[in-house]
Amino acid sequence: MAEEKDAEGTEALVAELHKKIKEAFEVFDHESNNTVDVREIGTIIRSLGCCPTEGELHDFIAEVEEEEPTGYIRFEKFIPVMTRVLMERRYRPIAEDVLLRAFEVLDPAKRGFLTKDELVKYMTEEGEPFSQEEMEEMLSAAIDPESNAINYRDYITMMVIDEN
Repeated sequence: MAEEKDAEGTEALVAELHKKIKEAFEVFDHESNNTVDVREIGTIIRSLGCCPTEGELHDFIAEVEEEEPTGYIRFEKFIPVMTRVLMERRYRPIAEDVLLRAFEVLDPAKRGFLTKDELVKYMTEEGEPFSQEEMEEMLSAAIDPESNAINYRDYITMMVIDEN
C-alpha cells in the first residue's frame, strides 16, 4: 500500500517536472518543431533552477546531442536527461554562506564590498573566467552606480534561490 502511494507520488512529480521542462523548452523552440539551438540549453537548464558549471553543461549537451551534432537539441532527447537531473537534484545552487565566504576571501580588509575593477579582475582572470557578456550581465545586476562597487551581502541576498 505504501509502495503504491510512493509510486503515485513519483508519477505525479515526474508529470509535473515534464510540464515544467516542456514549458521552459518551448520558450526557445522558435520554429515550434521540438528543437532548440544548442546554445540555449544552459539558459533552459538555469531557468529550471539548476546552476551547472560550464564543464557540467558541456557534459549535459554531449549526452543530449545527436551522434552527428546539428547545432540543435531535440526535445525527446532533452526531456529524459533533464528529468533525471531534476529528480537527482543535480546542479544545485551554492549556499548563501558559501558565497559569502568566497566574497570575504576576495575582500581581506572586510570592507563589505568590492570595487568594480576588483570584481572584473577576479571574474575574468581567476578560476572559470566569465565571458564579456557574462561580466556585463553581472555588473548590471551587482554594481551600485553611485559607489561603483558591489555590496556583496546585498548581492548574495538578491541572487540566492529560495529552495522552498
